[in-house]
Amino acid sequence: QVQLVESGGDLVQPGGSLRLSCAASGFLFSAYAMSWYRQQDPGKERELVASIRSDGGVSTVYVDSVKGRFIISRDNAKNMLYLQMFSLKPEDTAKYYCNAFGSDLRSYWGQGTQVTVSS
Repeated sequence: QVQLVESGGDLVQPGGSLRLSCAASGFLFSAYAMSWYRQQDPGKERELVASIRSDGGVSTVYVDSVKGRFIISRDNAKNMLYLQMFSLKPEDTAKYYCNAFGSDLRSYWGQGTQVTVSS
């Protein structure tokens, strides 16, 4: 059974830091590109925040507003994906989801973890 379980979301003050984690199981993690998405409003589309290649060799941050503040990484030995977030802003408030995407075009989602940035 495929599972992606996010954790690490919290209420944090502006300027603070958080590290999100995504624990993967039930599929060959090391063969999948992984991404973090966020959804700031239930009525809005999920936004691709950052992606990392299956071997961890290449990572890309897609959202201009988080470049230089967010770092995506993975540990294939532990089947874990991470998103380190620094200098958090209120506009980073969202539910963050991890996604696995394979060369076979299979895509898996976690249930999300809430990040709230507020004083």
